[in-house]
Amino acid sequence: MREDPHRFPLESRRLRIRTLLLFLFLASSLSLILLRLFDLQIRQHGRLSADAIRQQQRQIPMPPKRGSICDRNGKELAVSLRSYSFFANPSLVEDLSRTSAKVAAALGLGPQEVYRKLQSRKPFVWIKRKVDPEVAKELLEVKLPGIYFLEENKRYYPKGGLASHLLGFVGLDDRGLEGLEFSHDSYLRGPARPPLGYCDALGRIAFREAEADVTLGGCDLILTIDEVIQYFAERALEKGVNASQAGGGSIIVMDPWTGEILAMADRPTFHPGDYRDYPPVFRRNRVITDCYEPGSTFKVMMAAAVLEEGLMGPEEKIYCEMGRIRLNGFYIRDYKKYGWLTFSQVLENSSNVGAIKAASRLGKERYYDYIKRFGFGAKTGIELPGEAGGILRKPRDWSSISLGAVAMGQEISVTPLQLLAAFCAIANGGNLMHPYLIRSIRGPHGEIVRENSPQLVRRVISSSTASKLTHILVKAVEEGTGKNAAVPGYRVAGKTGTSQKIDRRTGQYSHDQVIASFLGFIPARSPQLAILVTIDEPKVSSWGGTLAAPVFAEAARESLHYLRMRPSEGEPFPGTVRRSHEIERVD
Repeated sequence: MREDPHRFPLESRRLRIRTLLLFLFLASSLSLILLRLFDLQIRQHGRLSADAIRQQQRQIPMPPKRGSICDRNGKELAVSLRSYSFFANPSLVEDLSRTSAKVAAALGLGPQEVYRKLQSRKPFVWIKRKVDPEVAKELLEVKLPGIYFLEENKRYYPKGGLASHLLGFVGLDDRGLEGLEFSHDSYLRGPARPPLGYCDALGRIAFREAEADVTLGGCDLILTIDEVIQYFAERALEKGVNASQAGGGSIIVMDPWTGEILAMADRPTFHPGDYRDYPPVFRRNRVITDCYEPGSTFKVMMAAAVLEEGLMGPEEKIYCEMGRIRLNGFYIRDYKKYGWLTFSQVLENSSNVGAIKAASRLGKERYYDYIKRFGFGAKTGIELPGEAGGILRKPRDWSSISLGAVAMGQEISVTPLQLLAAFCAIANGGNLMHPYLIRSIRGPHGEIVRENSPQLVRRVISSSTASKLTHILVKAVEEGTGKNAAVPGYRVAGKTGTSQKIDRRTGQYSHDQVIASFLGFIPARSPQLAILVTIDEPKVSSWGGTLAAPVFAEAARESLHYLRMRPSEGEPFPGTVRRSHEIERVD
C-alpha cells in the first residue's frame, strides 16, 4: 500500500501553527505578567509599601510627659512620673483562670473582672491604666503569656490638696480638665510620638518594652504662688470655716504692688489626684466663679470716690439719724443708733446711714464711673477658666434707692478676686494692677517661653486720697469693727463686711444666710500683703469682724514671720530682697 506523499507536509504545517499559537499565547501571558509586576513593583510601590507597614504596625495614642507646675521658689505642686499600664492579647493567654487570678491579685482588681476582659475576642484589651511602680512591680517580674505593659506618665500632686482649686486636675488621657491644668494645657503637653505595636499574620500585637518610652516633655509653669503662704492661708481658712460651722469660704493673698497672687484657696476642697471622689461643688473655684453682694467692704470704694472728688474730708461730720434713714418708703438701719459721726467714723463703725448720705453727694453717674475704674463689672483676666465678670447695672437702670443700696454693697455683684484687686489700688497708692498667677513658662530644655511682669491697668485715685483712706482703714481696725484683725507688732488697714444672701424661696434678703468677710492689707505703712477672707453661710455668728477678721490675722501673722518682716516698722530684715515694683501699662 502506498502512502500519500502530501500527508506529512500537511501535518508539519499544522504542528508549526499550533506551536506558533502556543508561543504567542505564552508570550502574551508573560507580557501581561510582566506588566502586572511592573505595575505592582514600580508604579504602586509606594502605596503598597505604606499599606504593608500599616498592616504590620499599630499605634496606640500615648500622651507626652506633662510639664510640672511649681511655686515661685521652684517647689513642685504638680508633676508627672512614670507609671505602668497593663494590657492583654487574649488569644495568647494560655491558662485563663490562673492568669486572671495572678493579674487581679497583683493589680488589686476583681478576678471576675479580669477574667471577662481576657475572654474578649479583640487582639488588644486594657487591663489597668497608670499603675504606680510599687504596685506594678510584682506583675512586671512575672512573665505571663499574653500580658504586656506600657510605660506611661501619671500626674501626681506632691502637696496633696494644697492649691487644688488653682491647679485643677487632668483626665486619664493626661489632658487638663480644670484650673491651670486646663487653661495652660497646650503648654503643659508636649509633642507626642505614639509607640508602635507590630502585628503577626493573624493581626496579633506584640510590643517590645524599649518602644514605649518615646515621648517628649511639655513646658513647666512657674507660679506667683508661694507654697508656704498658701499653706498658712489654707490652714487659717480651714480653722475659720470649721469654727463658724460655715458652708464654705475663700481666701486670697496678693502682693498689692505687683498684682501677684501669693495664695488662693477655697473650702470645701478636694484632692486633684482623686477628683472623681468629690462632688462638683467641692471643685468649684469660688474666688473667681462665685459672685456675691460685697456688703460693707464695698463702702471703701464709695469712700475713695468721695475723698478723690473732694466732696468730704475725713473729719467732716454726718448726722446718722440715730440709726435709721428712709429711702422712698424703705427704711435702712444701722446695727447701732448713731448720731453725729465723722466721715472716718462712718467707715470705722460701718454705718449704713452715713454711707448713704456720703454717696448722695457723688450722684449716680459719678459713682458708677469710679466703680468701673476700680475694675468692677468686668473680668480681671486671671489665667484661670470660668472667671465671672460680676454684675454692675448702668445708672439708667438704677432705681430711686440704688445709689444708697450700692453705697452699702447691695445691688452690685462682685467676685472675691475683683474686690481684692480693687482694694490693692488703695494699698499701693492708687494704681489698679492686673492680678496674675503665672510668673513664667519654661520649655523642656530650660528655655523661657513666656515671662509675665507687673502690669498697670490704670490709676484710679491719687496717692493723697489713698493715704487718707489708709489712715481711716487703720482706725477701722484699731478702734472700729475690725479689732479681731489686729496683728501684734504691725498696723493693719482693713474693713469688715456682712452681706445678706437672697433667699431663693422668698426672693428677699435672708437674715440667716450671710457672707461674712474681711478685707485688709498689712503693714499699713508699707503693705506687703493684701488679704480677703470670706466665710459663707456661718452658723454660729454673722459678722465679718467676728468670723473673717481672725482668719485674716492668723494668715497675715504667719506669712509676715515667714517673709521676715520687721514688727512695727514694716521693713524687711537685712538681707531680704524686696519684690520688684516695676510695672507696665496694659493697653
